[in-house]
Amino acid sequence: MKFRPLHDRVVVRRIEQEEKTAGGIIIPDTAKEKPQEGEILAVGPGARDDGKLVALDVKVGDRVLFGKWSGTEVKLDGKELIIMKESDIMGVIETSTAKKK
Repeated sequence: MKFRPLHDRVVVRRIEQEEKTAGGIIIPDTAKEKPQEGEILAVGPGARDDGKLVALDVKVGDRVLFGKWSGTEVKLDGKELIIMKESDIMGVIETSTAKKK
């Protein structure tokens, strides 16, 4: 199934965190918090402002940070995803391999 978000919404897949602390302690599932980091899987065409389409700042493949209670959790094709507005995203995580200008 293909899903295309509308307007300024994006589809995000959570990126699971390490199951161990830096000291090697294994964190049980019941003590884990849901990750606030994810990967953009799909983006809408953008928001309308005075009748003009304003493109989104994020794109497919971006790693982003978002609020703990952001978006709506859905299950599509057996995958747990989040649909949220672009404004729920706090920022894009730049990788160290990205070229700097």
